[in-house]
Amino acid sequence: MYRAFGKRLIDVTAAAAGLMVLSPLLLILTLLLWFANGGFPFFRQLRPGLHERVFTLVKFKTMNDRRDASGQLLPDSERLTPVGRFVRKTSLDELPQLWNVLRGDMSLIGPRPLLVEYLPLYNEQQQRRHQVRPGITGWAQVNGRNTISWTQKFAYDVWYVDNLSLGLDLKILLLTIWKTIRREGISSATSVTMEKFEGNG
Repeated sequence: MYRAFGKRLIDVTAAAAGLMVLSPLLLILTLLLWFANGGFPFFRQLRPGLHERVFTLVKFKTMNDRRDASGQLLPDSERLTPVGRFVRKTSLDELPQLWNVLRGDMSLIGPRPLLVEYLPLYNEQQQRRHQVRPGITGWAQVNGRNTISWTQKFAYDVWYVDNLSLGLDLKILLLTIWKTIRREGISSATSVTMEKFEGNG
């Protein structure tokens, strides 16, 4: 019952309320990132969602588009602006995804939506992460986020699919708040973001 109806009802109610309550903060962050990124406060990218249906994910943009002499983007660490670093460390960059939740592209809780280019690289078990809507936060995020391996991350995602419940979602929500306060798991050991998934070898 919760998986079929209750989860979506909670998502819509919480996303709508969140967008209304947080609208002043969203406006302030939009203006700050507009100036920090030279007029581009939002990051938009196609991501696969429920049953691998592709949608446009929206986040606050924490990195600028600076390039080297050959026209290639500089490393992430060099493009992360001071404002972007703060927004990212506090996970405020995820707030625009409330709009994706309201639209039905995402859920508050679920496996994180990854890149479309990863779809052909999943094995049969890993593909099961798309049996539920992707989330703003999820079981993998509260168990290491960007500090765990892809193998661990996908195992957590599939475990969530098999054990989805209201109690588990509430636990993930509370752990997310705690992890955000402590700023845990934001960067991997070698990068300010997560290294690309190269497949299972």
